Amino acid sequence: MTSIAGQSWVEGANDADGDFSLANLPMGVVAGEGRGLRIGVRIGAFIVDCRVLVEAGFLAQLDEPIRSALTGDSLNAFMSLGRGAWRKARAEMTRLLGAECAELRDHPQRKSIMLPEWGMSVRLPCTIGDYSDFYASLNHATNVGSMFRPDNPLLPNWKHMPIGYHGRASSIVATGTPIRRPSGQTVSNDAGPPTFGPTKLLDYELEVGALIGTGNALGEPITVDCALENVFGLVLLNDWSARDLQKWEYQPLGPFLAKNFASTLSGWVVSVDALEPYRVPLPARPTGDPEPLAYLRAANDVLFDVHLEVSIASSAMRSAGTPATRISRGNFKDMYWTIAQMIAHHTSSGCNLRPGDLLASGTVSGASPDSRGCLLERTWRGSEPITLGDGTERKFLQDGDEVIMRAWCERDGLPRIGFGACRGIITPAR
Repeated sequence: MTSIAGQSWVEGANDADGDFSLANLPMGVVAGEGRGLRIGVRIGAFIVDCRVLVEAGFLAQLDEPIRSALTGDSLNAFMSLGRGAWRKARAEMTRLLGAECAELRDHPQRKSIMLPEWGMSVRLPCTIGDYSDFYASLNHATNVGSMFRPDNPLLPNWKHMPIGYHGRASSIVATGTPIRRPSGQTVSNDAGPPTFGPTKLLDYELEVGALIGTGNALGEPITVDCALENVFGLVLLNDWSARDLQKWEYQPLGPFLAKNFASTLSGWVVSVDALEPYRVPLPARPTGDPEPLAYLRAANDVLFDVHLEVSIASSAMRSAGTPATRISRGNFKDMYWTIAQMIAHHTSSGCNLRPGDLLASGTVSGASPDSRGCLLERTWRGSEPITLGDGTERKFLQDGDEVIMRAWCERDGLPRIGFGACRGIITPAR
């Protein structure tokens, strides 16, 4: 289905360091040029307007439900069609955009179909009905646990199941949306009493999200072996966190106002098929760790070799044109629990997942200090401040700070697969 060497006729698609090659073709929703919301496919410096592509007759060989879903203003209907439909659409897009195909390249309507990315704004790729956030990084859980329970960082259940909580879907926003500093109750000592006001310990959390495609019926669990068949694709997620609110409220029921004010989602959904070359086998568990229960074991379970990076730019840095300062760099393959295990556990009770549901990994942290995925870890509760490019120090985020997350896959002999940016600027509390 692909052209020789994976080359494309689209400007920017063949750049060695670009995010959006012919091998990627992530999908999202965009707006601009008076078109309203449109499903788009990103390649190089352009976005394919799927509605105009269908209306121009280019996808006539695809089944009508696929064509109809691609003319919508969100990806939910397309996601619900399943992996067979996703693959058919992806294969045809690959053919049309390949270097050897002139059908779209030489068509008189090409300019109305191929939109320059700079003229469009990225929106949420789908309507997110439900959102669950996990705590699946052993390094992150151990680091955070050791800050509060030095003698017993991990609770007894952590290595037996993927721990998670149900988040707030209504406050998930698209990349680029400003993030207002939240207010809530905080305490100066563990016993209180509390005061109410803006958080002083605002943090980011570097996470990877899985968007569910087909899902399951109520009462019918998804097996760990079949779990990835239900994943439409992966995105980046910044789970903004108010650490001082979290400290006071998390007992006994866990995250609430410290997490519900905003989570930022990257705009382009990278398919599981595009990530196929970057699967890595699940390593053996460390000596002494319990084996997962049978419903969490799969002979073919995998992790994904995805490089992750977080940078911060203060308001002064942006005004002066100073590049953002890289704070950390990690990899998604360092996770203890896999996406398939998260899905299998989530549905083991009979819980039904629906097209557009979002499951997030929790903070992705590696073993080294510079691979820690949040400021709570990176500055070790503020005791080890980091210095930005303008000379100012950060223990936690200040108003005007912009957090930029990026993710990509690359390996010798393979095309680079990028996720684009997940970014947000902190604005003052009301």
